[in-house]
Amino acid sequence: MTKDRFGNDFAPGLAYARGDILSSTADDLAKLRAAWEHIRAREAKGEDTVNASGLERCMSVEPGEERLLDDELAAALLTDELRDLGLTMFGGDGDRHDIMMTNRLTAGLLVAADVVVPEGSHVIGYSPTYSHPAVQRAVKHARATFTDLTDIRDVEAALKADPKPGALFLTRLAVSYQILDEANLRRAVDIAHGRGIPVIVDDAGGARVGPACFGQPRTLELPVTVACTGLDKYGTLGPRLGLIGGEASVIAAMRARAYEMGIEARAMLFPQVVRSLKHYSDDKVRDLVACTMTVRDAVVAKLGADRVHVTPVTAQLKAEDILEMAMARSGVNEAPCVPYEATAALAMLLLRDYGILTVHFAGIPPGTSALMLKFISPQVLDAVGGADAFAQAIDASIGTLGEIIADKDTLACLLKGAAASVPRVAAE
Repeated sequence: MTKDRFGNDFAPGLAYARGDILSSTADDLAKLRAAWEHIRAREAKGEDTVNASGLERCMSVEPGEERLLDDELAAALLTDELRDLGLTMFGGDGDRHDIMMTNRLTAGLLVAADVVVPEGSHVIGYSPTYSHPAVQRAVKHARATFTDLTDIRDVEAALKADPKPGALFLTRLAVSYQILDEANLRRAVDIAHGRGIPVIVDDAGGARVGPACFGQPRTLELPVTVACTGLDKYGTLGPRLGLIGGEASVIAAMRARAYEMGIEARAMLFPQVVRSLKHYSDDKVRDLVACTMTVRDAVVAKLGADRVHVTPVTAQLKAEDILEMAMARSGVNEAPCVPYEATAALAMLLLRDYGILTVHFAGIPPGTSALMLKFISPQVLDAVGGADAFAQAIDASIGTLGEIIADKDTLACLLKGAAASVPRVAAE
């Protein structure tokens, strides 16, 4: 797909259209600053903000660990333990595989492409729906071309037709939260492996969700070259770092490149990483999914099943549906903004009026235009007031959006605050 339901062309490298208000990453950052203003205002009034993003990006220090908040000391004392725990997470073999850390998952994808993908080569992306924009940017940074595919038959044909593809960039669990079935996952990896084509896996969600919820193999149990995941989601405790595993020689080259580029993880964060990996279990992932499904049921009851897109592990409000619901409540017949801006406005209203921080504010730019409900813990749900209260907040915020949707200046002020008056930059 290259257009949304309203006929808007997708922006380059994104699976949604940009609008006049949020036309660039700079505008997304202005949106983030506007969100911070609401958080500060709530804090000043003694009102809580509930992080319902499904992400864990905090940092904690256990008593006695303060001395490890030192890059040199932590690196010396914790690197080996972290390696063992990371290999366990990935299902790796200590004789063949190694582990490294980057300052974000995106950084891991970037350095993987830089090291593995030959300049001037062609890379095939394979996912259930589309590769994350971070994958496409990584391939571009490596000075290679990219074709994104979703059908295993097309992947097989593309890999066989190209005399020497640069790599297969595989996404097991897409940003849309559709998952590759195990048969096609193995088939794609085996085809590439058989031809000596390196396989880089963007396994942000799949590294844990695949084994925990679908009984699939851990990433390095497959013959892949590099696997990349993040530590801020799906049963881990943060912080926001990239955990990278793969063939030992490739990881050694990637580690060196990461240090050259300044995107290696700070070793002083290793105590939290070790704790996060030690306390991870597949049961945690399944419990988070089960709690999320209670929210799904409540939102479906409030908005109707036709307005809630359900995957095996998430519930989503598609951007086009959000815009259509707001327009219906306002009586507007012609779309006054693009769907992505409607999602952003709904997320901002949930934050401003109910103190609910959604994942929409976590990615800049977001990988999807949908409002995602995912991996919600019982503690977060209690803080919101329960599933019904969450659904009521969403419904009421759509109503508020309907009241302002036709006024572009009001919408711009909501989305960008004081930055709404700043001249817009060129679209990406």
